[in-house]
Amino acid sequence: MIGAAHAGWRGAFGGVCGNTVAAMEDLGGSRDNIVAAIGPCIGQASYEVDDGFYLRFLAECDANERFFKPGRKGHYQFDLPAFVAADLAAAGVRHVEITGADTYADPERYFSYRRATQEGFPDNGRQMSLIAL
Repeated sequence: MIGAAHAGWRGAFGGVCGNTVAAMEDLGGSRDNIVAAIGPCIGQASYEVDDGFYLRFLAECDANERFFKPGRKGHYQFDLPAFVAADLAAAGVRHVEITGADTYADPERYFSYRRATQEGFPDNGRQMSLIAL
């Protein structure tokens, strides 16, 4: 069985990881046997967020502070891959791999919506994923 989910900050914050694990379990999978991979995504060094974003995560759980590093005044650097990995672990997934590829920092290999927006690109990027068993 293979499950795939997109977990940007909204989805991850909203529980997409736990919901995906639950759906796999409903189909006969076992949390003990799930292996998760967090593919290329924006890395912490590239992911600047404001106070409001930071406070939203802290309001949910004080322990979420560990996913933020101080940035320039009134801003933080958010670690999305670590947040997703912790969410998967909380859902009972014991083996989680993080590729570490930063989509924002590598324009030759990856599209980044944030980079495109900041650079004023007129069009959206295209993305494809392949999962095989």
